[in-house]
Amino acid sequence: MTVVPAMLAAMLATGVADDTHAVATASYLALGDSYTIGENVEPAGRWPMQLAAALRAEGIVIDDPRVIATTGWTTDELSAAIDAAEPLGDGHALVSLLIGVNNQYRGRAVDEYAHEFAILLERAIGFAGRRADRVFVLAIPDWGVTPFAAKSGRDIAAIARELDAYNAAAAKLCAERGVVFIDIAPVSRARGAEPAMLAGDGLHPSAAMYAEWARLALPAVRHMLSSGKPYGPSP
Repeated sequence: MTVVPAMLAAMLATGVADDTHAVATASYLALGDSYTIGENVEPAGRWPMQLAAALRAEGIVIDDPRVIATTGWTTDELSAAIDAAEPLGDGHALVSLLIGVNNQYRGRAVDEYAHEFAILLERAIGFAGRRADRVFVLAIPDWGVTPFAAKSGRDIAAIARELDAYNAAAAKLCAERGVVFIDIAPVSRARGAEPAMLAGDGLHPSAAMYAEWARLALPAVRHMLSSGKPYGPSP
């Protein structure tokens, strides 16, 4: 069944949908680090790009994401990059956030992460017009299962424990604000060591793994965008 968001339905009723430019107004802002920019993956293979394509395939009008992400960024570095960017506006139909693996990699405390993540989450909600129901967060995947981690000499069990703590903190903050939290950590652990699920560096996910993340996110995001509530800031 084709899902038609409220904004598009109104356009169809008035004939505005004949104007392609007018329809392509549902913008998507994706905030993160290497997992969002898709290190060692072609742009079309990034999970936000795959998610947007899947939504369009179901008839949901959404632009390709505007990505604010760079490999290696921590929470504070993402905040600084947002500050340095041109004004991002507050009318995005969809905003995603995935950040924190580099905080954990650098040995930063969970409490520090939670404080900085909370700030980023509030900023993400602001970019969605104060619509928490148009923001979603992906869990940090467990890089400890990768060949890179096996060769690094790091304590694999400790990586898992620390990332669990980080994700628990993020999930709690999302629940408090009514933001959807999508836990992709289990699939990263179950399949993250498979050669097909890895990019050439043996650390970052391949487009096939990103497809799994997009698949997990799709039902929740579909619901968010087809809820019958129009795009734009809350009244």
